[in-house]
Amino acid sequence: MRAIAYRQPGPLDAADSLSDVTLDDPRPGPRDLLVRVRAVSVNPVDTKVRRNTAPPAGEWKVLGWDAAGTVEAVGEAVRNFRVGDKVFYAGDLTRQGSNAELQAVDERIVGHMPGSLDFAQAAALPLTAITAWEALFDRLDVRRAVPGGARALLVIGGAGGVGSIAIQLARQLTDLTVIATASRPQTRDWVRRMGAHHVVDHGEALAPQLQALQLGQPSFVFSTTQTHRHLADVAALIAPQGRFALIDDPQQLDISPFKRKSVSTHWEFMYTRSMFATPDIDEQGRLLDEVSRLVDAGKLLSTLHTRLSPIDAATLRQAHAMTESGSNIGKIAIEGF
Repeated sequence: MRAIAYRQPGPLDAADSLSDVTLDDPRPGPRDLLVRVRAVSVNPVDTKVRRNTAPPAGEWKVLGWDAAGTVEAVGEAVRNFRVGDKVFYAGDLTRQGSNAELQAVDERIVGHMPGSLDFAQAAALPLTAITAWEALFDRLDVRRAVPGGARALLVIGGAGGVGSIAIQLARQLTDLTVIATASRPQTRDWVRRMGAHHVVDHGEALAPQLQALQLGQPSFVFSTTQTHRHLADVAALIAPQGRFALIDDPQQLDISPFKRKSVSTHWEFMYTRSMFATPDIDEQGRLLDEVSRLVDAGKLLSTLHTRLSPIDAATLRQAHAMTESGSNIGKIAIEGF
């Protein structure tokens, strides 16, 4: 099969950072689907792994943790899918990725693709939808009120892939007032399209802007990027006993200012379930099926913003460069080998 891979981790401008290669077709295990990949999307995790993770000596590392495609074959113990089904999923960091014509993936972390979307639109959703869902409902537990706190959620980095779907999930599935941060006219327009009630500028101090909205102190804050820049503001603006979640990787995270308000802190990493084969690993498949249902019901939009083609090393290098710029709106998807 055709694939895009590397043997040495490093910067994108290295000659061998991503290469077009031919690899053996994967063999599905008992619970695996063998998926013919039709579209992929690129996330910050792709660029982090490419820079830092070496495959075993002499082997190729295939990136890609978002895909949509069709089921080509099923393992002997598969229960929920059949050959020909259209699927979407974010995969597993411990296995080869989706930047290949064929991929073996555990059925328990796979969802049935929304019938109202094409492959590129669907590939934009899985990783960010799982991340946002787990952050909101498993970590922040936003359906459980904070005594005295405003029924409000602040999403820092609202125009990114995770922020874009977090806004939608909060609007459609909760009664929260959703405040998103964005600094450029185009990103402000985007987060409003996603459903944010209010928009504040993360280039300025957040606490005074939140106070000016006169909503009270928000019960929940979800930080998707640049967390280290905003911690002091979050400590000032969040409600006592509020709940804070983040997904990025600050070199240092001093949460001591949260102590006097008893703010709980939650780190969301959507690959925990698949990496550790947790007993509830199949929650991710059920979650994606629910996202699919909400999309087909017209309640959620694909967060696809940029569509590229074909799936090859040159196009993936372009998508990695765009992702590393930190200025993306929504998601980048690549379709067609």
